[in-house]
Amino acid sequence: MSRIGKKAIDLPKDVSIQIEKEKLIVSGKHGTLERLILPTLIFTLDKNQLLLARMEETKKAKAYHGLMRALIQNMVLGVHQQFSKILIAEGVGYKFQLALPKLIVNVGFSHPVEFLIPSDVTVKLESNTKISITGIEKEKVGFLASKIRAIRPPEPYKGKGIQYEGEKILRKAGKTGK
Repeated sequence: MSRIGKKAIDLPKDVSIQIEKEKLIVSGKHGTLERLILPTLIFTLDKNQLLLARMEETKKAKAYHGLMRALIQNMVLGVHQQFSKILIAEGVGYKFQLALPKLIVNVGFSHPVEFLIPSDVTVKLESNTKISITGIEKEKVGFLASKIRAIRPPEPYKGKGIQYEGEKILRKAGKTGK
């Protein structure tokens, strides 16, 4: 039995859900999201809660039940209160520049690295070394943040690189002199 799939999804007042044949549409104050669904699930919409149930008891149906519940929960949270990731560039000369629709990252390479910002994700420059990535789709926000971080992940000796806000970096001891 999927424990995650059995949990009800609480719907805020400003979020509405429409269920069509093979499509689920979630709309709220920040936008609208759509997702294709398999017909193996049964949706029950009570006052301000959405319950998911499955028609068959196969291993695949059980896994899909929990997955869809988590994805729908993320859709509801995204259109209600957007997802956000904050990245910090740590190091001498490391900085971010915003030249819409591109993000320019200088992290010690011989050339700056440029990123094309997707239209449904907003990047806000809080300072030269700090950016905020915001959007209604959790997957896209996290993927863009991980791609930017992958340019220069933090190294364990001095901590230089691009890191998430609040990320703990395990530091290693350097060489010991005699």
